Amino acid sequence: MGAGISTINEDHDGYFSSSKTCLDDIPESCISSIMMKMDPQEICKLARVNKTFHRASSDDYVWESKLPQSYKFLVNKIIGEEKVCSMTKKKIYAKLSQPNLFDEGTKEVWLDRCSGQVCLLISSKSLKITGIEDRRYWNYIPTGESRFKSVAYLQQMWWVEASGELEFEFPKGNYSLFFKLQLGKPIKRLGRRVCNLEQVHGWNTKPIRFQLSTSDGQNSLSQCYLNGPGEWAYYHAGDFVIEKPNGPINIKFSLAQIDCTHTKGGLCIDGAVICPKELAHKLKQF
Repeated sequence: MGAGISTINEDHDGYFSSSKTCLDDIPESCISSIMMKMDPQEICKLARVNKTFHRASSDDYVWESKLPQSYKFLVNKIIGEEKVCSMTKKKIYAKLSQPNLFDEGTKEVWLDRCSGQVCLLISSKSLKITGIEDRRYWNYIPTGESRFKSVAYLQQMWWVEASGELEFEFPKGNYSLFFKLQLGKPIKRLGRRVCNLEQVHGWNTKPIRFQLSTSDGQNSLSQCYLNGPGEWAYYHAGDFVIEKPNGPINIKFSLAQIDCTHTKGGLCIDGAVICPKELAHKLKQF
């Protein structure tokens, strides 16, 4: 018995210990399994711990678990099959997390960095706007307040209608669509932001009607008055649900104020936003 005890090492403080372990001794596969339960920002922080954690943070199956179910659709639309062959899943995630233009620069898609959920912006130039070809009524004006560097501006018209259509493959989830609108013309004066309200009129007589429909039979209809001249606002057009992703879904959406008893003017349309319902509180960041 004494011989057995004598084989245990005793340290200088009189405490007994066997072998010492450290973070480097944790198997890389275990670290990767843990990281699959974390969000991308937490993974990137842990990657700084040591070389083992850094290698684990780059594993393909870690980042594939963070990519949305429809990521191959996004890859084909944004990156292309030829380029993606040489990219790791981590690089694919990083690329998709940045704003990516498509459809000739009229739409933008990205993944929310924290959740990996899909968000979309649709520019005013991709909308069908009644009278847009007649500069007496509508103009596209340049502005740094839009991600697309220009907005559609209504000077004056009796019939106001703008509609859009999108075919896209969304991951499973609940989504909301908003129109981004402003009463007033954005300009710069002496280097400062100014909103010209001179042509704003006719919006307090009747509300604007918003509609949304999907190819699988979902429909939404709402209406509200425009308010808050001089500030961009997001107007909820409707919601839709993706229960079982099964290829692209077609979405149609519109805004209209077609009461011809009075003219309307001074409206800016930046476009539309589609995002998961739980991310609607981040709209101002879009």
